[in-house]
Amino acid sequence: MPGLFDDGSDQQRETDIRPDAPLADRLRPRQLAEIVGQDHLVGSDGTIGRMVAAGRLSSIILWGPPGTGKTSLARLLADQTELHFKAISAVFSGVADLKKVFAEAEMRFQSGKATLLFVDEIHRFNRSQQDSFLPYVERGTVVLVGATTENPSFELNAALLSRAQVLILNRLDAAALSDLLARAEALEDKALPLTDSAREALIASADGDGRFLLNQAETLFSLDIDDPLDPPTLAKTLHRRMPVYDKDREGHYNLISALHKALRGSDPQASLYYLARMLVAGEEPLYVLRRIVRFASEDIGLADPQALVQALAAKDAYDFLGSPEGELAIVQACLYCATAPKSNAAYKAQKLAWKSARQTGSLMPPQNILNAPTKLMKDIGYGAGYRYDHENDDGFSGDNYWPEDMTPEKFYKPVDRGFEHKIRERLEYWENLRAKKTG
Repeated sequence: MPGLFDDGSDQQRETDIRPDAPLADRLRPRQLAEIVGQDHLVGSDGTIGRMVAAGRLSSIILWGPPGTGKTSLARLLADQTELHFKAISAVFSGVADLKKVFAEAEMRFQSGKATLLFVDEIHRFNRSQQDSFLPYVERGTVVLVGATTENPSFELNAALLSRAQVLILNRLDAAALSDLLARAEALEDKALPLTDSAREALIASADGDGRFLLNQAETLFSLDIDDPLDPPTLAKTLHRRMPVYDKDREGHYNLISALHKALRGSDPQASLYYLARMLVAGEEPLYVLRRIVRFASEDIGLADPQALVQALAAKDAYDFLGSPEGELAIVQACLYCATAPKSNAAYKAQKLAWKSARQTGSLMPPQNILNAPTKLMKDIGYGAGYRYDHENDDGFSGDNYWPEDMTPEKFYKPVDRGFEHKIRERLEYWENLRAKKTG
């Protein structure tokens, strides 16, 4: 596995690995079949498997979480396609470094050998730097293999993406991580000092990251432990891993989207899970509260008017208490919204009304419902014929309130759920009464 952990030197091979190298480096796979958790790519029917079988490699972008094998794949591709391997990191490389790499690749190409250029953290390059790859990729001087943990559609130029195939690496599941631990034990010729439950806890703590898991295993191998560790003792022995979560990156938007969809789907358990994922990872609680307040209007609305009250009360309670006490109020609002009857009738009504307002422009309201604060306005008919509803039977005049040149429209159509069922009955009552008054 762990070409993930190499130092990026030019054309490093497996024989270069020192006996005292980190465990992850010593476990680096020697062939594609040893890559764990990515059978959809390296298997005989996978994209990379087919490329290698055909002996023709195209430029690719490897997109996946940390510790899933991106660098290992790049090195093995160079080995199995007889390309010269060159690795650089976008974190430490600039324009001068790129010019040197391209010049060397051009000289190599003239002598009949193409270069596999592996660029780690390729999303760190700015747009101009990404554009510099284009002519060399087009001519075949370099086969670009970029690695990124960020969504390429957000971080990479469209021109570069059009010349490369995006391949997605999976987060390593429990089976893949367990396989890595077994390989580590075979290499070290001893078992990890863990109970079965502690082993499961160690795998879970890796959060799909093979590099992290092997580093933790190496720490355990180095300790003098007589009795197998149970989960609580393991937690004290190893430092706690924080969830992978960037508050301004795709993971942030994925989780808030998942929370919103779970709330809309009236699944309080899943809603609470995604809420916990975000807050445990360090998300700003007020950001989550803003989404819940929005949800209360967009997806519940008048089906349960108390939802918005609950959401705003949670915001006030969090402002007053802070963390962690105030987080319980966020949980309460989350559960209330998840279990409330749902309606987007108010949301749809807003969109329709806004659309109509843009289309109709500056149509004048009927004069009878206009105020006439001046004599001139009274003289030209403002307010003439207005009937004060409270002085009419049923407190209802039945007057027309729409511009004369506009056909009345129906924006708000309440659903037959929750409190909107009662609102629907009210609307029908007023509509029937209006028909009688105007009929």
